[in-house]
Amino acid sequence: MEPAAAAELKSLLVGVSLPAQKPELLEYAVQQHAEPALLGALGTLSDEKKYESLDDVVEDLLQVQPSPVEPKPPEPHEESGAPPGGDSYTEEDPEPGSVRP
Repeated sequence: MEPAAAAELKSLLVGVSLPAQKPELLEYAVQQHAEPALLGALGTLSDEKKYESLDDVVEDLLQVQPSPVEPKPPEPHEESGAPPGGDSYTEEDPEPGSVRP
């Protein structure tokens, strides 16, 4: 949904009794003679969620927040071999400019 359409829908829903669920929001929008596109957008809302504010409705429609279930990042691979620079990698004050074998 476009931000302008979400703003229009938010202004249309001013006056609805909150908290409200999807059926109540749809019923109020129909009473306010909402355009079919706005009614269709309201139809995409969650059936089970209770909306405490119109901002919650707009956030769900615009999908501002990331989805709560994100894939877990892969585990890092175990390092193999010596660190770059050999023993000098872990020395506090390595000899600068020395040539390593």
